[in-house]
Amino acid sequence: MSKRVAILGSTGSIGCSTLDVVRHLGPPYRATALGAYRQVDKLCDQAREFRPSAVALSDATQIEALKRKLGPDGPKVYSGPSGLVDLVRRDDVDIVVAAVVGAAGLPAALATVQAGKPLALANKESLVVAGSLLIPLAREKGVPLLPVDSEHSAIFQAMASGRQHEVRRIVLTASGGPFRNTPIEKMRDATLEDALNHPTWRMGSKITIDSATMFNKALELIEACWLFDLKPEQVQVVIHPESVIHSMVEFVDGSVIAQLSPPDMKTPIQYALTYPERANGCSRRMDWASAFSLNFQPPDFERFPALQMAYDAAAAGGTAGAVLNAANEVAVAAFIDGKIRFGDISTVVRRVTSETSVQTHPTLDDLLEADRVARRQAEVCVADQCPSAA
Repeated sequence: MSKRVAILGSTGSIGCSTLDVVRHLGPPYRATALGAYRQVDKLCDQAREFRPSAVALSDATQIEALKRKLGPDGPKVYSGPSGLVDLVRRDDVDIVVAAVVGAAGLPAALATVQAGKPLALANKESLVVAGSLLIPLAREKGVPLLPVDSEHSAIFQAMASGRQHEVRRIVLTASGGPFRNTPIEKMRDATLEDALNHPTWRMGSKITIDSATMFNKALELIEACWLFDLKPEQVQVVIHPESVIHSMVEFVDGSVIAQLSPPDMKTPIQYALTYPERANGCSRRMDWASAFSLNFQPPDFERFPALQMAYDAAAAGGTAGAVLNAANEVAVAAFIDGKIRFGDISTVVRRVTSETSVQTHPTLDDLLEADRVARRQAEVCVADQCPSAA
């Protein structure tokens, strides 16, 4: 039976890895729809190799250039903010891999579930921002949400060893990023190059910086609460520098089930595509003939204030996740642009979240408005250099 795949964010790190997996699996897997933001040349190269039926480019200013490069016999082209939504609604799409960075991926994720199609979710922000809408809708439609993040894939797999009511807690592992042992004062003035120098993973800029601040783990904590129907106090974070154990589930009888593999995103991507089956993989394998050690330590909440903010947002629910995510996206962009210091990222987010009221039962419009207001507040915070004055 064929499985026709739409990849949203096909030119990014996760998207390219997904295409590697599709290439490895071969027929009956086909990449029939590809969506990107503005990387025209890369999207064209992918379209020439995989010959999708349709492509989408969110940046409408680049659409004519894309059409020229694809030629008159190329795939159908969708453009603008609605392009990804149009893509996932196509009849020749069986499963959607959502790998768009940030809250921009939310409309297409919702459209996928509304269309009754399985959603392989690498865009954690969709659940952080709108888990209160996405999860009930998926249950109503009977649509599987298949986690692609290595941590949530690990939990998803480990959960098969028991039943929901038997879970005591889950343990999210975190590498600790490049600043795990850096003195806090020095860490606050870290350069962009320092922040992008991740010790174990090779990812896009945004997620790599989030790993350095541990906002990535903060978002994953909120996402885990939604995905696995857990309370914030049932989610624990532990530093695991080797990034071999991707997360664990502890059951009420004391048994702990962990999923292990070398750090390679193709492993969870392939599991999401082939679920509930498994297939021969194209990822690196564990080398059991060589000696190695696995280390664990509790996280330092002073070094990584994002974690406490995540617990607070998860407990508050409603629009709190949308505000946290929006403020972080603006702060990370400001750091990349050299407008604020690395240490100011968490200060900007803290200021915005502390000054914003939470709506406990938001509609989609409420969530989008909370996102918009939080971004504006964060931009003002950056412009006024309030982190330095705080």
